[in-house]
Amino acid sequence: MWLSLVSLFIHQMEEYRIPGTFPGMINRVMFHSDWPDRYPLNSNTSLIINVWIGWAIYFLAATTGERFIWLGMSFILVSLGNLIAHTFIFNIKGKTFYNAGLVTSWLFFAPCVFFFFKIIHVENLATISDYFIGVLLGILINFIGVFKLITWLADRNTVFVFSNNQLLPRDRK
Repeated sequence: MWLSLVSLFIHQMEEYRIPGTFPGMINRVMFHSDWPDRYPLNSNTSLIINVWIGWAIYFLAATTGERFIWLGMSFILVSLGNLIAHTFIFNIKGKTFYNAGLVTSWLFFAPCVFFFFKIIHVENLATISDYFIGVLLGILINFIGVFKLITWLADRNTVFVFSNNQLLPRDRK
């Protein structure tokens, strides 16, 4: 779980800094926005999703994961959701082979997901209720904590805009 937390930090660096075009891709490709620098995903929503939810809960899962396998499982499923979204959804919708976040999804999230489930299976650490709660919570976090928050907090008039380098090259001013 600690490696998963560090993986999240590195993944977010790829999404928002190097190359950092994730916000523009989400807004332009996924939501067909005419305002890719701010709508529907804006920098404030991104802060809430990535720091207040992501960092906090990944940290909580890392510190309590041995006692609450379901919590660790739910956030490993967020990592799996990232892997699926960056590999298939974003590339298919964007008609690309690469999007910001894809490399770290495979280099870091994929091994964390694999070894998490291998360890809990081999060591018989999870109960049926751990799987039920963990999978259900993982689906809810992926859907509500990421996708729905983007739409709920969308604001065309926000002052929380992304910088030019966080947009797709075709949208840069």
